[in-house]
Amino acid sequence: MDLSCNPTEVAGVLGELAQRRPGMRVPGAFDGFEVAIRAIIGQQVTVAAARTIAGRFAAALGDPIETPFEALTTIFPSAARVAGVAVDLIARLGMPAARARTVIALARAVADGDVILTPHTDLHASLERLRTLPGVGEWTTQYIAMRALAWPDAFPHTDLGVMKAMKEKNPRRVLEAGEAWRPWRAYAVMQLWHSLTKE
Repeated sequence: MDLSCNPTEVAGVLGELAQRRPGMRVPGAFDGFEVAIRAIIGQQVTVAAARTIAGRFAAALGDPIETPFEALTTIFPSAARVAGVAVDLIARLGMPAARARTVIALARAVADGDVILTPHTDLHASLERLRTLPGVGEWTTQYIAMRALAWPDAFPHTDLGVMKAMKEKNPRRVLEAGEAWRPWRAYAVMQLWHSLTKE
């Protein structure tokens, strides 16, 4: 929940960007593996399409759970479970076979302990290992670092929403502009994303 954040310190670096929504946090996750899988599923598709595919993924591979909440019926599958699934089964849920192979490669790396998706892990090693997985580019790596690894300086500079909010089409210039927000670039990303929403 990012409760250790000092919003005043962050705002001191972000300046005017932080004034519209002061105190904004970077939401983390209870399950870093789920966040990482959702990031991969969401590559090059709309948020709505990614949500639908993720729902199918959880329903097909997760375990049912009884709760008092009508919408909460399934536990997201474990890395070990996903690691043993065939590519075509995952692809049938609505993603290209190449992306399904990426999902399985990540699941195997997590299940084997090669990638650890929790905060306070060896960040550099985790990022380097993520980058070696087929189909995991810099956007996915930075998004996972931001949401699963709780890295406050993660910066998915090729993100279309970030670029749109910054009114910039060149990812290199986005990256250069982001230097001013170090070491709180993940907070800048949250502010940029929210700047695109209507009040």
